[in-house]
Amino acid sequence: QVQLVESGGGLVQAGGSLRLSCAASGSIFSINTMGWYRQAPGKQRELVTIIGSGGSTKYADSVKGRFTISRGNAENTVYLQMNSLKPEDTAVYYCNAVALSFGSTRFVDFWGQGTQVTVSS
Repeated sequence: QVQLVESGGGLVQAGGSLRLSCAASGSIFSINTMGWYRQAPGKQRELVTIIGSGGSTKYADSVKGRFTISRGNAENTVYLQMNSLKPEDTAVYYCNAVALSFGSTRFVDFWGQGTQVTVSS
């Protein structure tokens, strides 16, 4: 199995910045993509951004120009730099990895436990 551990959430004022980190570990043979999703109260979980193994990225329109995803020097680590935060960014942020475990024959989704980001106005 694959475990994802997130860190870096918290409370920040509108216009401020936060940086989230996610480290994947466990029985990892290969990772296709890593990314971040978020879920606000009463809403469905939505894609924030993902990064492919080759470095290609995709962002939700709502965060383009404000958020940046990057891979760390450490293997299987990904970061989310969030700038110019708005109250509507308030949500639980979940790290996601589409990965192939040793002994498995297909890529599956793995999820972190989530980290709360709260932006006050």
